Amino acid sequence: MINPFYGRDIISIRDFSKLDLEYLFRMSDKIQKLSHDELKGLAPGKLLGTLFFEPSTRTRLSFEAAMLSIGGGTVSIVEARTTSIEKGENLNDTVKTVESYVDIMVLRHHMEGAARFAAQITQKPVINGGSGIEEHPTQAMLDIYTLLKLRGRITNLKIAVIGDLKYGRTVYSLLYGLANFNPQIFLVSPPDLMVRDEALIDLEGKAKLSQHENIEEIIHDVDAIYVTRIQKERLPDPLEYEKVKGSYVIDNKLLSKGREDLMVLHPLPRATEIKSEVDKTPNAKYFIQAQYGKIVRAALISLMLNEQPPN
Repeated sequence: MINPFYGRDIISIRDFSKLDLEYLFRMSDKIQKLSHDELKGLAPGKLLGTLFFEPSTRTRLSFEAAMLSIGGGTVSIVEARTTSIEKGENLNDTVKTVESYVDIMVLRHHMEGAARFAAQITQKPVINGGSGIEEHPTQAMLDIYTLLKLRGRITNLKIAVIGDLKYGRTVYSLLYGLANFNPQIFLVSPPDLMVRDEALIDLEGKAKLSQHENIEEIIHDVDAIYVTRIQKERLPDPLEYEKVKGSYVIDNKLLSKGREDLMVLHPLPRATEIKSEVDKTPNAKYFIQAQYGKIVRAALISLMLNEQPPN
């Protein structure tokens, strides 16, 4: 199969098929088996630019760690106030400048469309590290890889996606990505934070979806729950946040009502939606999920930079 990621931008997970994603996951498996020297030979001398205009822990650090692990280096913008944007520079000029220094870049921005705009003005591959409330495609890639590694399949799995389904950009990439694998998806949210209509229309006929308000209605019937934080910073009205905060709390009492092998996933960071007592249970898989982030992103970068990946 021809490498479907070579030289490509990663803006939306909808740009990639099931076969493409499976190709990425096979590469993710492969790089875990490479020797130190083989791994370092995937991107020697290459530079990754991480342009993060919103806060990040896992996405930025995992991309940087991934690039270093395959022999490359990184240059970073970690907050706008340390850049010439504070002097009035626009995104166009920032991206065009960074383009001249790096081989590939990751952009996180509060504006919808920022990553696609960056991809249009630069010749270097751009990865969407999160654009407004739109998408976060590499998060979905590692989420799906986590499910595959821990469950062995996704087809016919029953997966509940819980919390802020309106503003959580990880949710949209995850739903679009999962639609390739035919699981059953339970969408659990307060009425004011339901999945946006345009996504439901887009997913019609592509995924088995049902909508719920009460997690206890379906907790006994699912294989995995994907918990999301209420996006306080994206809600237009503080009163709206007060109305929905704490809508769902995953604790050991709730988990006792589910299957013994129920998986709890979360893109992190979490606020109050998963109690710390869950961390000690075998159900908690969100820190393993974060570890897979480095692996999947290392595989993705190597595929984007190398037309012929290692056998």
